[in-house]
Amino acid sequence: MTHTLPAPTSTPTRAPRPVGTVLVTGAASGLGRAVAGAVAAAGGRPLLLDRVPVSPEPGYADALSTVTDLADGRRSEAAIAELVRAAGGLDAVVTAAGTDRCGALGDVPAHEWEQVIGVNLLGTAAVVRAALPALTANRGRIVTVASTLGLRALPDASAYCASKFGVVGMTRALASELAGRVGVTLLVPGGMDTAFFDGRPDQYKPGPDAQLNDPGEVADAVVYALTRPEGSEVREMVVCASTEPSWP
Repeated sequence: MTHTLPAPTSTPTRAPRPVGTVLVTGAASGLGRAVAGAVAAAGGRPLLLDRVPVSPEPGYADALSTVTDLADGRRSEAAIAELVRAAGGLDAVVTAAGTDRCGALGDVPAHEWEQVIGVNLLGTAAVVRAALPALTANRGRIVTVASTLGLRALPDASAYCASKFGVVGMTRALASELAGRVGVTLLVPGGMDTAFFDGRPDQYKPGPDAQLNDPGEVADAVVYALTRPEGSEVREMVVCASTEPSWP
C-alpha cells in the first residue's frame, strides 16, 4: 500500500520594509556613524544627532543633522521634534548614543555617575518620546541600544550597568506597550572596535588581545531589524564577536 504525500505549499515571500527616514543618535562616531552609513547604503535617509556637529558622508540622501546633549532631555526633545518636522516625518529611530564613567561607586563623583544615567537611559527615553508621534503615524520602528552589560553586571561599572539594565527593562515594556503600532527591537551589542574606550585608564581598556566586534557588523543587523516585513519584528538580538568575554 502506498501513501501519497500532499504537495508542498509555497509561502509567498513578503517584501522587506523600506528603510525610510531614520533618526540615529550618536551619529558622529562609533556605532551611530556605522548605522547612519548602513541606512544610507540601504537606500534610507539618515537624520543625524549628536552632541557635536555631524557632517553627512558622501552618498547620504538628503541627510539632516542637529546638535543636542541628550543629558538635557527637554531640550533634546525639542531639537528632535524640529528635526522630524524639517524631514517631513520619520520611519525609525536607533538610539546609539552612549557614554560611560568607570570606577567604584564611592570614587565616581555623583554628577559624573548621574551623567551616564542621564545620557544612556533618560536620553534614550527622551528620544523615543519625541519621535513617538511620527513613528506611530508611520507604524515605524525603534531600535534601542543596550549592552551585554545590561544583562551581566561587572565591578567598577555601576553607572553603565544601571543605565543599560534600565534600557533593557524600558525596551521590553515598550515592546508590549506599542505592540501592533510601532515595532520595537532591543539590540544587545558586545564590545566594539570604536573610540568608546579612548581616554580611559588602562585598567578599563580592552586588553591587547581583545577581539572586538566591527561596528559595521552590528549596523547591518540593525538594518535587518528595521526592514522586516509588516507584521514581523526582531524583538531582541545579541551581536558580538565570537570570543566576546561578557556574553553569556
